Amino acid sequence: MQKVKVLQVNKLYYPVTGGIERVVQQIAEGLNEKTDMKVLVCQKKGKTVIENINGVTIQRAGSFGVLFSMPISISLFWQLRKLSRDRDVIHFHMPFPLGDLACLLSGYKGKVVVWWHSDIVRQKRLMKLYQPIMDKFLKRADVIIVATKGHIDGSDYLLKYIGKCIIIPYGVDKEIEEKGDYYLKNSQPTLKANINMLFVGRLVYYKGCNVLIEAFSKVKGAELTIIGSGELEEELKLQAKKARISNKVHFLSNVDKEKLNHAFKECDVFILPSIMKSEAFGLVQIEAMAYGKPVINTNLPSGVPYVSLDHETGLTVPPNNVQALADAMTWMVEHEEERLEMGRKARIRVKEHYRMDDMLQKVLDVYQS
Repeated sequence: MQKVKVLQVNKLYYPVTGGIERVVQQIAEGLNEKTDMKVLVCQKKGKTVIENINGVTIQRAGSFGVLFSMPISISLFWQLRKLSRDRDVIHFHMPFPLGDLACLLSGYKGKVVVWWHSDIVRQKRLMKLYQPIMDKFLKRADVIIVATKGHIDGSDYLLKYIGKCIIIPYGVDKEIEEKGDYYLKNSQPTLKANINMLFVGRLVYYKGCNVLIEAFSKVKGAELTIIGSGELEEELKLQAKKARISNKVHFLSNVDKEKLNHAFKECDVFILPSIMKSEAFGLVQIEAMAYGKPVINTNLPSGVPYVSLDHETGLTVPPNNVQALADAMTWMVEHEEERLEMGRKARIRVKEHYRMDDMLQKVLDVYQS
């Protein structure tokens, strides 16, 4: 059987390690042997380059720089037109307004697959200009993939395209799943003076770390580790200092895989305190769950509360609610047996719903259908 020819299109690619970029790479490398796979992205700034990363051909269109979180690339238009000529499928990852427009102007007649990762939330004024282009592009799309039902129900734009939508949950990275399996098989219970709570992510506005630190200041019997960097890092450190909890809040900035693996093993509870639906899923939830850790997340109108389920694999609280988050953390401290049971159920949920092989097979089925 002849391999289906696929071109994935996204803003950026590895070594950029955002959630969408990771999914693009997982599909590119995971389906590289089963498809004829190419990837078209943009440079953050610089001329067009062609690379081979782990056996996948990556073409980075030249860019003048990044504005409003989007590379400004003229060459993307003709690169897409050129690369799409022999492709059976073009798989776009949204939001990427420039990619939508490039597709509409390319003259491409083949199958268009869209993975809708999230709404555009913050740039409301720009959204008014972009929405007519987006609507035309979504009408052109043959299939729209979302990771959870919450991506549809919580979207301001997808409901009228629900007939095109299919749900394909993200998959946990195989290496993380294997390390989680090894840890759970070999770990031994240990007595702790304090339980360890963990946050992993960028320190930016929608992640809610200011709410997390304020809530944590009300919790006894716990320590908090914050892994990540971003524009709010110094502000958050100052907040912890003013709350006189610097001795219990540990900022590790960015860490390598081994240190992240260690952090997942050592934590007792993972916290995703995001306050806006810019947080559409939270891949770190399933990574923590792969280690058998319960999750405290927020009831956002997105995919977040569909991943770890309230009172089953963790606790779900209203977003931007300091007291509710503090109460949930305190409950985790005071209810060890229930906390451990939630962690066991979290691991089972990953095995049943968030395996990488399942995600890749479902995407391949979309390409081949």
